[in-house]
Amino acid sequence: MKKILVPTDFSTQAENALKVAAQLAKKHDCEIYLLHILEVPLHTVDALSTYNDLPEAMFFMKLAHKRFEELKTKDYLKDLVIHEHVEFHEIFKGVFQVCKKQQIDLVVMGSNGASGLKEMLIGSNTEKVVRTSATPVLVVKKEHQSFQTKDFVFASDFNEESKISFEKAIEFANILGSKTHLLMVNTPNHFITSNDAHSRIQNFIKDVKMPNYSINIFNDVTVETGIMNFSQSINADFIGMSTHGRRGISHFFNGSISEDLVNHAKRPVITFKI
Repeated sequence: MKKILVPTDFSTQAENALKVAAQLAKKHDCEIYLLHILEVPLHTVDALSTYNDLPEAMFFMKLAHKRFEELKTKDYLKDLVIHEHVEFHEIFKGVFQVCKKQQIDLVVMGSNGASGLKEMLIGSNTEKVVRTSATPVLVVKKEHQSFQTKDFVFASDFNEESKISFEKAIEFANILGSKTHLLMVNTPNHFITSNDAHSRIQNFIKDVKMPNYSINIFNDVTVETGIMNFSQSINADFIGMSTHGRRGISHFFNGSISEDLVNHAKRPVITFKI
């Protein structure tokens, strides 16, 4: 892990994410890429050729640069290599473009979550990034004076389609030196016996090198509440999941447990796209 992207709107939530990114960057010798999205009402903007026609774009570019400079004076960013990026795309498109161009290893985003009708019909910007990003996304809800990575819960149904994203998660956990708590949540609607669950997980992980892990079957009314309750029971530092990246009508009806966790879990959540 060498490059961390932090999208920012200069809010408290975004700064909480930046503080976590800074701790990871110092520990693992990473560079930080700051990304600000300009919500200028334009269909298509060429940042190099349209300033003369759109003075508001120039104004907001200068304002963003000024706020970047103020941000970089923070003590927690001292001695770190910081890069600035401003994009006119929607946020998930901007994240995608910078991740691809700069070969970003991890996206760290702040969020205060979305709920109710807003969550159903609009979704948070963070949720949109989680749904579309091919790069792992770590979502941070609160300030972490000391971001710990000792205990990592990876929740899954441990079916074959999750294998590639699972391997990415384990690679990430190994980099951070985390103990991985593999978790399958048993619910009344999708019940399997403990023996069958253990057999499925053991078969799933047989070719994966994990120096430090546990296998856990947890019963609860829903998968989402099971993940949160189990994580609370072991005081986990963060939660990991695969995400399907559903869009459109499929997403509306089926939803995504990983996106629900991003909105509802108090702990940091990291997602790995299938």
